[in-house]
Amino acid sequence: MKKFLYIILTCTLLSSCSEYQKALKSVDTATKYNVGEKLYNAGKYAKANKLFEQILPAYRGKPQAEKVSYLNAKSYYEEKDWYLASHKFERFMDAYPNSEKLEEAAFLSAKSAYMLSPVFSKEQHETKHAIEKLQLFINLFPESEFLQEANGLVKELDLKLETKAFSIAKQFNTIAGFTRDFHAPMKAMDNFIIDFPGTVYREEALYIKFDSAFQLAVNSVYHKKEERLKDAKLYYNNFKKSSSNPIFIEKADKMNEVIDEELENYSTKS
Repeated sequence: MKKFLYIILTCTLLSSCSEYQKALKSVDTATKYNVGEKLYNAGKYAKANKLFEQILPAYRGKPQAEKVSYLNAKSYYEEKDWYLASHKFERFMDAYPNSEKLEEAAFLSAKSAYMLSPVFSKEQHETKHAIEKLQLFINLFPESEFLQEANGLVKELDLKLETKAFSIAKQFNTIAGFTRDFHAPMKAMDNFIIDFPGTVYREEALYIKFDSAFQLAVNSVYHKKEERLKDAKLYYNNFKKSSSNPIFIEKADKMNEVIDEELENYSTKS
């Protein structure tokens, strides 16, 4: 029985391959379309798309063109060719603005752009482009069935940009350990908090800002030290207002003890 099923399966596959090869060489667009749609429905998107690409020019301006264009774009999407999928869906939208597939095409074009977004450590041009496309989709289709997913993708990409910006700002703190320029990380964290007021990294940013102010103060020349210690104390108080991380709190409290001791020395001398 198994051998019989194997023979049937083999014959079916050979027949399918033979049908595809014939369609590929055929000059009849209808044959290519029928075989292409059959392969598409069977999940053989790469083969289907070779046929769709061949017949697209011949169907341009004809009633079948809309469906072929959609299947062509969707095949690239299913094959995870995100760049071409996004591009093809955009062309579909331009060509068929009244299509019942317009909403889906707009979302899949934007989602394909989302899939091209790299890890946060790399340049984020694609991420920004994907956010623009997703936001445009949200604005155009506020009642869409894809709205919740689109909003989730935008949130994820926004966090990626936020993480990228924070990692850059943190580098100033690392570099300051060698350059002794503690003003730079303080300014970098100020700018970061301004750019991302609701950031999930706010507590760490405030801690780094305080740490930099502390390092600046304790490493200062005598005539600038007292004023800088007082400034660092203000940064400590600001950090404590929104702090919940026990690791940051423990480190900050120890630095604050040093600040209090240093300021006490100034008060006894005055």
